[in-house]
Amino acid sequence: CISLLFCLLMLKITIQKSVLDVTVPEVPVVALFGNDTTLNCSFSTGETFNRSDISVFWQLTDTKRVVHSFYDGRDQLTDQGSNYINRTSLFLKELDSGNASLLLRGVQIADEGSFMCFVRIKEYKNAVLLLQVAASYTKPQVHAEPDSNLKPGDEVVLSCLSYGGYPQATLLWHDNNGRNLTGNATTSQVANKDGLFHVHSVLKVIVEADNSYSCLVKNEVLGEETHSSVTTTAGLNKGFPPVALWVTVGLAVCLFGLLIALAYIGKKKINESCKEGEAGKVMEETNGYFGIRTYNTLLMTFNADKYRVLHVNSKYKQEYITTETLS
Repeated sequence: CISLLFCLLMLKITIQKSVLDVTVPEVPVVALFGNDTTLNCSFSTGETFNRSDISVFWQLTDTKRVVHSFYDGRDQLTDQGSNYINRTSLFLKELDSGNASLLLRGVQIADEGSFMCFVRIKEYKNAVLLLQVAASYTKPQVHAEPDSNLKPGDEVVLSCLSYGGYPQATLLWHDNNGRNLTGNATTSQVANKDGLFHVHSVLKVIVEADNSYSCLVKNEVLGEETHSSVTTTAGLNKGFPPVALWVTVGLAVCLFGLLIALAYIGKKKINESCKEGEAGKVMEETNGYFGIRTYNTLLMTFNADKYRVLHVNSKYKQEYITTETLS
């Protein structure tokens, strides 16, 4: 009886040791777009085995498409999916130690999904892992339109552009007071031919004073954040006309002043000419009409408000004296 119990115990231990166990990561494997990544899969068994006894199969969980196959001691890639040709390999030297991991080269967006690792050593066991593809977003490009000659009450359109990322980004707008303005923005995300996203957001704001607005782009999978900001400035010369108007006004004032100066000088010259003409002419009655004879004038004497002038006509040998009042 004791011998029978001992035999049953040994048989149980032998069965337990021969159980095949396949292990993969419980959390998603994050792979960067365009890079190589390893899908880890390991197995263990309680008995010794040869490489020729091992079969390893990798396939997509949903479509059952073959990603990579190994059996009879070598790779068997006849049924491999076309999207994985020349992109996969096993770590053959480590198979004997229980490493059935798959190297996937040049990760693409289409690779994202669920993969199944099958291992057979006399019996089959499998495990499923999830591959998550990710790509970093560029630093946002933030612009304001218009961006100059602003005054309080003007409307400004802010735009934020970031691209080349995956998966879709989380985009947030804030002002320099910490207010979240995202709800007022219009945001779109469009994938290019590679499946990478371009994110574009537009936010309209009213200029109240000098203010700064920040656009934050987050990649939740990679735990990355990148941001840029723009400042709307109402201007230091609020309420003053533009520079061009200042120049125009200045030129007009200068021209007006020049005209006034010319008019004053012209009037002065005319007045002086008139006085000289009046001082050099005398009217005399000749044969029933008035004639005009020209005289040379000489200043004789003067006092505080009057002066005496000697008028001489050499031709007619005439002269006379007049008293003029200073004006």
